[in-house]
Amino acid sequence: MAEEFTSEKAEASAWFRQLRDEIVDAFEELEQSHDEGPLSDAEPGSFDVTPTKRESSDGLDAGGGLMSVMRGGRVFEKVGVNVSTVFGTLGERAQMAMAARKGIPGMTEDPRFWASGISLVAHMQNPHVPAVHMNTRMFWTPHAWWFGGGSDLNPCIEYEEDTAHFHGEQQAHLDPHGKAHYPRFKEWADEYFYIPHRKRARGVGGIFMDDYSTGDWHADFALTQDIGRAFLPAYVPLVRKRRATVWDEADKDAQLVHRGLYAEYNLVYDRGTKFGLETGHDANAVLMSLPPLAKWV
Repeated sequence: MAEEFTSEKAEASAWFRQLRDEIVDAFEELEQSHDEGPLSDAEPGSFDVTPTKRESSDGLDAGGGLMSVMRGGRVFEKVGVNVSTVFGTLGERAQMAMAARKGIPGMTEDPRFWASGISLVAHMQNPHVPAVHMNTRMFWTPHAWWFGGGSDLNPCIEYEEDTAHFHGEQQAHLDPHGKAHYPRFKEWADEYFYIPHRKRARGVGGIFMDDYSTGDWHADFALTQDIGRAFLPAYVPLVRKRRATVWDEADKDAQLVHRGLYAEYNLVYDRGTKFGLETGHDANAVLMSLPPLAKWV
């Protein structure tokens, strides 16, 4: 049986909140500094922040977090940055939503859990600026603990140099933990973010890990932190480079069609979506990843 991990839980929860604050500040700065090109004369966007609360089936406190959403900005059409720390007991359906960990010995007898993490999805005004997803998380039960997360880029108009930059920053942050991590996590992302019924990837990949536990909590947490730290230097320069690019109706149409792929993936395959809904978390927070507008043809 795993230890209670009280201090480790507190440290992980605080880190995810710190990363959330850094990302929110960086995204609002991108809005403020957008002074040329399409929509530069519009009002800059800012985040609306809403506390989220989760209750157990008997009405007791089961944790919560912050849902931060910016809509209708001049750079970001819709972006959500959520952070949460939740706890309680796992029902049978929630255990089944845990994928590889659903067969943990002892879970039926003691189904307590604790989970904390950050999740973000950004859908952009300019079709030349790629959409992006990132999350990192820690999960604990009395029987096991593990980490998960990653980030992936989802351009509707791909620029090879942007893809190379995004992957390069991720590799630079992972390599200090071992040269094998980046190729392994890249392959993992390629497999995870694949849409079987469309026979294609939803974007140009990134890194992903799930169910990750070597037994050394501090080493695994440090790796998870660097997955999070890689995000801003991997993504912000791409936004700065592309946000002033002029687009036309065909570009916007391509963006809306591509968003349809993203919506299909998140509603059909995404494990985080399934788990969040099965454990009773705020549905608006769980589904904030969906684009504001999409198109199917």
